[in-house]
Amino acid sequence: MMIKEPKKRITSTLVKNNNIPEALIYEVMDGQPLYYKGYKDVLNKKKSLDDIMGSSTLQSFIINYLLRFIFKNLNEKKYLSLTNELGLHVGKKTNFSGDINIFDRLILTSEKINKNYSDVPPLIVCEVDSKIDISNNKDLDYVNIKTQKLLNFGVEKVIWIFSESQKVMIAQKDTDWLTKDWNQDIELLDGHLFNIGKYLEDEGVKVETNF
Repeated sequence: MMIKEPKKRITSTLVKNNNIPEALIYEVMDGQPLYYKGYKDVLNKKKSLDDIMGSSTLQSFIINYLLRFIFKNLNEKKYLSLTNELGLHVGKKTNFSGDINIFDRLILTSEKINKNYSDVPPLIVCEVDSKIDISNNKDLDYVNIKTQKLLNFGVEKVIWIFSESQKVMIAQKDTDWLTKDWNQDIELLDGHLFNIGKYLEDEGVKVETNF
């Protein structure tokens, strides 16, 4: 299997112009950098980079549940599940990260596994909460825009899990997007249903909300 050199980051010029370190960029959309939530605290030296890059225990707990669900239920000969903020090169000057990405092995073949971001779409992308700063008005619609771009890229289903509102959004191309309470059964793939609320309850994890 040939290993190619990684693609150059497309953010260097933008970062230089904004005088914001490249390490604070979480994603790039249409050539514009999207920064980690809390990046201003790092710039003001109130927090370190490590303080804002990590996930909460709840986020990690949910991701761990989903990964174990995937490994237990999905055919590993047919599907490949990748995590660890996998990079997706979805278009010109647009690079996204994903918490959980489920690929068809016929699409993500061994020849396409290299040092670059993936330029082929996963079947399913699962995201647990948003990790970007939305202090600018243009970023408020981030979830919807990112979701639509992923669907345009060829992703068949995008699942967002929001721990604050305890909701799950399910988006598929050419159909209405759905939002459900996270204590309902949600189909992941091939008829396999997961239920975050029930899992957390069974594990004795209580999640408080502000409403």
